[in-house]
Amino acid sequence: MDNMPKVLFVSSEAYPFAKSGGLGEVAAALPKELVKQGADCRVVLPKYKDIPEDMLADLQVKKTFETTLAWRKLPADIYELERDGVTYYLLDNYFYFHRDGMYGYGDDHERFGFFSKAAVEMFGTVGFMPDIVHCNDWQTGLCPVYLRDKLRKFSYYRGVKSLFTIHNLQYQGVYGRHILGELELDDGYFSVGGMEFYGCVSLLKAGIAYADAVSTVSETYAREIQTPSYGFSMDGVIRSRSDTLFGIINGIDYEKNDPEKDKHIYVNYDKDTALENKVKNKIALQKDLGLPVKPDTPMFSIVSRLTDQKGFDLFPIVMDEFMYKDVQLVVLGQGEGRYEQMFNHCGWKYPDKSRIHIGFDDGLAQRIYAASDFFLMPSLFEPCGLGQMTAMRYGALPIVRKTGGLADTVKHFNPDDGTGNGFSFENYDAAGLMWGINEALGCYAHKDRLEKAIKNAMESNYSWKKSAQEYIKMYKKMLE
Repeated sequence: MDNMPKVLFVSSEAYPFAKSGGLGEVAAALPKELVKQGADCRVVLPKYKDIPEDMLADLQVKKTFETTLAWRKLPADIYELERDGVTYYLLDNYFYFHRDGMYGYGDDHERFGFFSKAAVEMFGTVGFMPDIVHCNDWQTGLCPVYLRDKLRKFSYYRGVKSLFTIHNLQYQGVYGRHILGELELDDGYFSVGGMEFYGCVSLLKAGIAYADAVSTVSETYAREIQTPSYGFSMDGVIRSRSDTLFGIINGIDYEKNDPEKDKHIYVNYDKDTALENKVKNKIALQKDLGLPVKPDTPMFSIVSRLTDQKGFDLFPIVMDEFMYKDVQLVVLGQGEGRYEQMFNHCGWKYPDKSRIHIGFDDGLAQRIYAASDFFLMPSLFEPCGLGQMTAMRYGALPIVRKTGGLADTVKHFNPDDGTGNGFSFENYDAAGLMWGINEALGCYAHKDRLEKAIKNAMESNYSWKKSAQEYIKMYKKMLE
């Protein structure tokens, strides 16, 4: 297509090669949709040791080049493969990436500094010159720095623009001042307008300060992070970029998450057969999990990372009041030890009403979405959130706090006019959460209202198609 941008999507993870959270899903689904719409979008990510071998069968090094990081000369091996129409470049350096896991090492600044620098230096080596380098989160925050200050002096790079997307402002890549020298940067970058952050260096701030434009993953979150309440001390920096700050909601993969075709769930269904067939899925899940088979008992679910952000510190306050009701609770997730322990205690205390699975299982997650009536996501803050969109796709009505992407996607069900696709509460407190739960139970008691709410949820369109169109508009605006 005419005038379609060429995009290099730089991410520290991308499903199915590597995923720790929503970024991995986005880095798989958005490029795929951009390609469908005519853009030449390619993805680069590190070649981690933990990438499953069957995904890399017969994969050979396509190119090797050498980069530098201060005094170090570092080889960069590039593996290339195609998946779902998208070209992926897996960047490898044995020392940095042949380790267990993706994050959490003392030299992560150096590992992702290498990745960022190699990602923007490889254009000539792989024969792909992008118009836009689309960087994501702090691990790629140095891409705009290297691109602007190290490479734009070469005419080859002069027209390349950088976009930096904040997926979660809480994670800021903060290190001591000494890392600048290790990253081939001098003390000139240690300034209020540069990478300095309360006496330290922030790689997230680097991306925000040096990129040509900044985006985040919902319109409400883009507004929220300009305030002290949600800005994690970065709100002033964000406000300084307000003229080039965009908020574009994420989507979910509608092919992967399709209750009509999903092979993981017990009984397939669409919006017209959801009410009866979700009950069949519920009964099958109850049997599989060893819960009492009670088709008329409302099933609540949680599929999530178990962290403060997701609102789980509210649960100890409401747990007994909630579990004394005629309900069942199914939890799938892992994260902070105190929340794993809290839910395990709930499973022990209410063995006939709850099942807790610590860990993650894609197939089980899909079965839980298909079986549950309500999906709990009372987040303290939520840049976008994918769980509530997936739940709605499967007709599980989300109960959320009105913040970030949750505010943009979940509209409170109004029984008077039949509008709304879930339940939302304003204040971050236990009373608000219980109010949302009680609103949901009130809806459940009237099957006509429940059926309407489920249909509304399943008709809500949060596919990547619209979001990808918004990204293409933004890319074109950046290139004007």
